[in-house]
Amino acid sequence: MKRSSSVIRRAVLAAAAVALAAGCTAQGGPTGPGTGTVSQAPGSGASGTPTSAPAATPSTGATTDDKPSSAPPSGSAAPSASATTGAPAGKVLMKDGDENTQVRELQARLRQVGYFDRAPTGFYGTMTGGAVTSFQKKRGLPQTGSVDETTWQKLVAMTHRPTADELRPATTNKLDAPDPRCLTGRVLCISKESRTLAWMIDGKVVSSMDVRFGSENTPTREGEFKVEWKARDWTSTIYHTPMPYAMFFSRGQAVHYSADFAARGYAGASHGCVNVRDKAKLSVLFDQVKVGDKVVVHW
Repeated sequence: MKRSSSVIRRAVLAAAAVALAAGCTAQGGPTGPGTGTVSQAPGSGASGTPTSAPAATPSTGATTDDKPSSAPPSGSAAPSASATTGAPAGKVLMKDGDENTQVRELQARLRQVGYFDRAPTGFYGTMTGGAVTSFQKKRGLPQTGSVDETTWQKLVAMTHRPTADELRPATTNKLDAPDPRCLTGRVLCISKESRTLAWMIDGKVVSSMDVRFGSENTPTREGEFKVEWKARDWTSTIYHTPMPYAMFFSRGQAVHYSADFAARGYAGASHGCVNVRDKAKLSVLFDQVKVGDKVVVHW
């Protein structure tokens, strides 16, 4: 009888531990229309968007909240610091919709152990959630897709603190040979073949990043263009989706950050714009590019 009670007691405690470790997911949404650097494009229609402009792909709910959660700050704490925070195992540290430096560190660590096969972006979308779920499954943890203290401790114990190159690699996709038109002057050299954007000055690559293009029904136009106007915070008045760091080059088509690209990768497509998934790198590029700089979209 005593042995039976002991078995029941252990079963109840085990069930309670599993329930405590299970987390929940939540998704934040972008706020209202951006306050653009310019309020209306030259030659735009009554809606405030260039009349023939395909706009950005729908957002999956990225947030620009970069406040650190209860996990250790990226780049300042030792790799094992999170193990001493004392947070309960079930507390969610990172989840779908988060976007900050801590998520970038998570992605870099997952990449070290083979669960994340692309460059870190800092955005916690479906691809990151899937990688976390796979990691949890392999280690017998509750498969929540969110990072709790137990999941984080397991990952930290298996990995090292990411280097600067691991956190921000040049690009996931390998650059191909630049189009001859990209070899002179200041150029956004955009290759559909390698799916990359290379910012070049007098034939030298200054920075590069992965990009995504329009679908077959809304293709990104090819050719040589110029940056016509820029808007740091812009919202499409056709699709009502955010287009941060937009650099318009062809009747409404623009290079801009896409939360959908950051979350889903090449599973989706734009409405003709050139999507960038690394927001931090694009923000630096945005400050460097001037109206009138050349844009070359090629195969």
